[in-house]
Amino acid sequence: MKIAVLPGDGIGPEIVAQAVRVLRALELKVELEEALVGGAAYEAHGHPLPEATLKLAQAADAVLFGAVGAWKYDQLERALRPEQAILGLRKHLGLFANLRPAVCYEQLTHASSLKPELVAGLDILIIRELTGDIYFGQPRGRRQAPDGAFAGADEAFDTMRYSRPEIERIARVAFEAARKRRGKVTSVDKANVLETFQLWKDVVTEVHRGYSDVVLDHMYVDNAAMQLVRAPKSFDVIVTGNLFGDILSDEAAMLTGSIGMLPSAALDARQKGLYEPIHGSAPDIAGKDIANPLATILSMAMMLRFTLDQPESADRVEAAVRHVLQQGLRTADIWSEGMRKVGTRAMGDAVVAAITKTTTKS
Repeated sequence: MKIAVLPGDGIGPEIVAQAVRVLRALELKVELEEALVGGAAYEAHGHPLPEATLKLAQAADAVLFGAVGAWKYDQLERALRPEQAILGLRKHLGLFANLRPAVCYEQLTHASSLKPELVAGLDILIIRELTGDIYFGQPRGRRQAPDGAFAGADEAFDTMRYSRPEIERIARVAFEAARKRRGKVTSVDKANVLETFQLWKDVVTEVHRGYSDVVLDHMYVDNAAMQLVRAPKSFDVIVTGNLFGDILSDEAAMLTGSIGMLPSAALDARQKGLYEPIHGSAPDIAGKDIANPLATILSMAMMLRFTLDQPESADRVEAAVRHVLQQGLRTADIWSEGMRKVGTRAMGDAVVAAITKTTTKS
């Protein structure tokens, strides 16, 4: 099993290092190869996704990704900004299905921004279509407005678009996932005003006919955003487009106590995946040993489960995370009075220790 390790920028190298330590503690037969990506790659090679990095990702069985971006790159032309690396990887690897679980651990109910009774037992899976929508639609650009009340003024435009096959395949991922969970899918759209999402709603409804054992409901995105903070446990699987999924999954992150707790998987049609925490590169805290590595460690557990077919190892990693939380260890983002505040490395140490303990017992 070959894993491409792409730490990236900001806190990326720190959190990925801890995930790699946990992976090595499992004593699996894996080959790890690291490469530059994002701003670090731009500094070294003049491009955020160098050809060598892309080839490594294409050849690997899975990709473990940190985070990219920093304020100093905001003045670069868009094609050279660090964020283009992750977009490029999704496109070239065909990673169309983004799985973002939002689970509120029992030990972190008081860290959530909502009342504990609203989030206790929370377990949502957000499935975001990842290679279409307004992020990739053409045409896009800037120009002088050709007509209308503001003719001649600077304007910018992006195109939202989805095809039937794109919607069909992400709908199937959602229905298949729901079959293994609580059997309910909420399709989030804006069909009342957008033609793109009228097609989305129609196609999802058609695909659902092959999944009579799964309950389907439809919800406009503005209502979904409200219901996530009003009654989050009413959701099981949420399936939506690229733009709406980006926003809703970050909202769901705060239900769990911290965005530093949420892992994600981006999968292709054959279950090859890129695994990353959903938070950003946080350059303001980079190098300070205070970032939360648990989302990256849990992303690595998803990699073991979905791509590398190592469900028992994934279970061990997730159990180790629960164990350290039960011990009261907290990084700054999830710390509360009475808990033991630890840094990035110390949290990694604790998870490794928990893994090693189970290895010794077995």
